[in-house]
Amino acid sequence: MSLLRKLPQVNAILESKEAAALATAHGRELVTEAVRGVIDGLREKIKAGENGMTEDSVSAPAILSRAAAVLAGSSKPGLRRVINATGIILHTGLGRAVMPKAALEALVAENRGYNLLEVDLETAERAHRERHVAKLVERLTGAPAATVVNNNAAATMLALAALAAGKEVIVSRGQLVEIGGAFRVPDVMKMSGCKMVEVGTTNKTRIADYEKAITPETALLLRVHRSNFAVVGFVEEPSLEELVELAKKHGIRVMDDIGSGALLDVARYGIAPEPMIAASIAQGADIACISGDKLLGGPQAGLIAGKADPVALCRRHPLFRAVRPDKLQLVALEATLRLYLNPDTVEENIPTLRMMKAGVQELEKRATVMARALVKAKIDAEVWDEESQIGGGSTPGQNLKTKVVAVDPGSVGADTLIVRLRRGEPPVFARVQKGRVLLDPRTMQDGEDEEAVAALRAILAKQE
Repeated sequence: MSLLRKLPQVNAILESKEAAALATAHGRELVTEAVRGVIDGLREKIKAGENGMTEDSVSAPAILSRAAAVLAGSSKPGLRRVINATGIILHTGLGRAVMPKAALEALVAENRGYNLLEVDLETAERAHRERHVAKLVERLTGAPAATVVNNNAAATMLALAALAAGKEVIVSRGQLVEIGGAFRVPDVMKMSGCKMVEVGTTNKTRIADYEKAITPETALLLRVHRSNFAVVGFVEEPSLEELVELAKKHGIRVMDDIGSGALLDVARYGIAPEPMIAASIAQGADIACISGDKLLGGPQAGLIAGKADPVALCRRHPLFRAVRPDKLQLVALEATLRLYLNPDTVEENIPTLRMMKAGVQELEKRATVMARALVKAKIDAEVWDEESQIGGGSTPGQNLKTKVVAVDPGSVGADTLIVRLRRGEPPVFARVQKGRVLLDPRTMQDGEDEEAVAALRAILAKQE
């Protein structure tokens, strides 16, 4: 226990020049906490009789060095850039859509000081904060009116509350979906104050089922896109046009909750088509809503488009203020939507679309360069055929052919290697298959191929 007596006092350590330098960078209070924490940890190790404890390990310089490491780690942002080598393009855990460069530049350029959030430039009077984005949504979807909220869940809840509170909403049993975070359509409808009326069965719902359920209390026919799963085989459901025709006959509205957010036809990438909000508007839906950070490729947002009346009701509802977007979302969304005005360049300028478009030949070239760099460092790596996923609750069961770098983890082991990759700087997220760690270049951004190779070298490269 003689080492316990050699532990220096906290105040003695804090009086050193090195501690003063740390205090300048982090503040004296945090430095004090870090030093005290290191000393307490050493005290416990000594009492537990851990091996390797020496006088050097309990010296003031050693304690201060460990405290500095603690402070360096705690000062890193919790939300920081990672390398997504999983091949999942819209990885919910990693922030879904990668922001376009134009959106990132706009965030910096337009938020260095004040901006025109709720003031009209010509009149200097109060104006709707989402007016600029709304005009773009109207132009891109063909809708007479539009607005924007925080996300698509908010858009769904707001629209139901504004258009059908206290009234009946008819929906197919096959569309009572749950998305991530236990967000369930029945619960949303209940919270919105409307009464859910289920029709049909899980796999078959006919237009006659909707018509039989309509009563004087019916306000809305709701169609919900099954964006994160598919029903195949013996299935049937009415088209949106049929729902619109039925709604007109009875003087009620149709709402189309699309969710996934495609503004372009994703069939061009070799996957099954996703519903598009422009088509929904053209087919007569009174109101439709999509996500901003899925197939659209922008920031988190919920876009509501449709006829002037229902959109105005959404804007006037008390819930609107609680779910409206902030200036950062609006600036990034506006910059993203502007990219869609040029169809010739939109795929190259929006990372989500660019990643979906990337061909196998291009991906093989990148994977081959990475694998060769690893082999040169005496790390066993090969190029394998694999599949990438769209992810983000979109295009269920629809994958894209890709090429991956399959790394042999050696004695480190695959499970340990992916943990150590995640703990690196920047963290690298990969996946394991057949005992190998796979890196998919499809979801790796400019310059990240080299960073991932460097991370693997640091862990696996054999010493000469």
